[in-house]
Amino acid sequence: MRYGFSLGIAATLCLAAAGAKAEEITIAVAGPFSGPVATVGEQFKHGAQAGVAAVNAAGGINGKMIKLDVEDDVCDPKQAVAVANRLVSLGVKFVDGHACSGSSIPASEVYAENKILMITPSSSNPVLTEQAFAHKWTTIMRLYGRDDAQGQFIGPWIAEKFKDKKIVILHDKSAYGQGLATAVKAGLNAGGVKEALFDSINPGEKDYSAVVSKLKALGAQFVYFGGYHPEAGLILRQSADQGFKFTMMMGDAIATPEFWQISGPAGEGTLFTFPSDPQARPTAAKAVEEIKKTGFQPEGFTLFAYAVIQAMAEGIKRAGSEDPVKVAAALRSGPVDTVVGSVSFDEKGDLKGATYDVNVWHDGKYAKLQ
Repeated sequence: MRYGFSLGIAATLCLAAAGAKAEEITIAVAGPFSGPVATVGEQFKHGAQAGVAAVNAAGGINGKMIKLDVEDDVCDPKQAVAVANRLVSLGVKFVDGHACSGSSIPASEVYAENKILMITPSSSNPVLTEQAFAHKWTTIMRLYGRDDAQGQFIGPWIAEKFKDKKIVILHDKSAYGQGLATAVKAGLNAGGVKEALFDSINPGEKDYSAVVSKLKALGAQFVYFGGYHPEAGLILRQSADQGFKFTMMMGDAIATPEFWQISGPAGEGTLFTFPSDPQARPTAAKAVEEIKKTGFQPEGFTLFAYAVIQAMAEGIKRAGSEDPVKVAAALRSGPVDTVVGSVSFDEKGDLKGATYDVNVWHDGKYAKLQ
């Protein structure tokens, strides 16, 4: 009798636990929460947390609350695949991430195979969605612009503004950095200007004096760097130490105050492209205010990670289902209102109509170039 009673209690507890679990929808936020670009992960986490809080405060998704699972991939491809496999084992169906293209691309194969909806708020290498489209992986999407769009925007701009300067294009060999540098080179060349050098650096080093000496010997006046802020900051600081000055321009990965902490005054005048300032949009006003209350500045990719949570919530509502395939289809069916404005997705899962600003670093802060 005691044994049977215990089984009955256990069964009741299991059913209760299952019922409680069924009342939650888990969304994982995956990005680099440690390592050299951990500041990007912090932007992801704060954005996703704020997005979850807002959706839950409004009643959740069809009455269910969102539970956030935070996963660190260190911006490393192998770690990203390990994270993806872990999420599969946990039964997670929705992923806000990854950050680095080098992580997103290999992880996306795991998600696609297991019909998990992954929407990245920052990975910009075209291979991510081109590969998914070619294989008919409909659950791989991005709420962010592609490198080729960014290259088409900024390449001709560089060609116009710096046509009389000696231009060098460098990259860090990563999927993000090399992809962006290649796209910018194509845009520059299409604008009728040829770079003096297209070369790579080794990421993660502390001494870039050899790179600086090479640039100095070449007489570089404008350097476009496809890569991340730690290397950019070091190259600029070490160039200043050698008394060598040039204009550096980068992509969106430099939108973090950590860049200036590394570069110091040598970062003055550094240019970069970023999607038209999401913080300035009326749709973001309340979210920006709430995030700032926590002591965090919603720079960089913060609001894009927030918007992914909103998009997933809306997709589940539209689909009337938590089936990621149906949710992905629902998201492609029409515009979705988010903190970064109304967003729409094309058949490849890419964001339609991405727009960019040119920003400049000045005295430790950045703002749109006037």
